[in-house]
Amino acid sequence: QVQLLESGGGLVQPGGSLRLSCAASGFTFSTYAMSWVRQAPGKGPEWVSSINTSGGWTYYIDSVRGRFTISRDNAKNTLYLQMNSLKPEDTALYYCEGDYSGSAVWGQGTQVTVSS
Repeated sequence: QVQLLESGGGLVQPGGSLRLSCAASGFTFSTYAMSWVRQAPGKGPEWVSSINTSGGWTYYIDSVRGRFTISRDNAKNTLYLQMNSLKPEDTALYYCEGDYSGSAVWGQGTQVTVSS
């Protein structure tokens, strides 16, 4: 069964940090480019960060560059997103997404709420 399972979300104060994890199973994780995608209430999905299969190339949207770090451990079949200096506008449901030759796999999401 192909599955992505996110964890690590929660409620954090502005300026705080969270580390999201995404555990993959049922497919060859190391062959999939991976991304974190978020969706805030009433808004469309936003591709926050991406990483290639080896981890040697990463991408960030401007609003999170310098605050978020994407990484992966292919031996553990796990994707990570370290989020520092969190802002209220980072509040969203965060999904991990995997892509291989146009075939996409999605997790169920983990909620991140940044509020005082």
